[in-house]
Amino acid sequence: MDDWLWTWGGESFGFRDGDALFAANGKQVGRFHETEVYGADGRYLGELGDTDRLLTRRSRLGRKKSAFAPRVRMARMRRLNRLARLMRIGCQDFPSADEL
Repeated sequence: MDDWLWTWGGESFGFRDGDALFAANGKQVGRFHETEVYGADGRYLGELGDTDRLLTRRSRLGRKKSAFAPRVRMARMRRLNRLARLMRIGCQDFPSADEL
């Protein structure tokens, strides 16, 4: 079962399948290390700030993990956007799927 995720700002982002984060277009854009998400090049992208919301802590932007080769899955229809949440101090919105 895939878990759909939104950015903190409410943008429909994509889905999680195990430790992989996929954009709605089916491209793997990240890998989870517990609650943190790292891009294919190993750089920190953000984390789960809530059960279904992604955000980025500015203090962690320099973190790196091992790189990986992204996978591709079948594209999914985006879910409806949700209302934005009040941004937490020291954080910024998770990058848009189009940026990744």
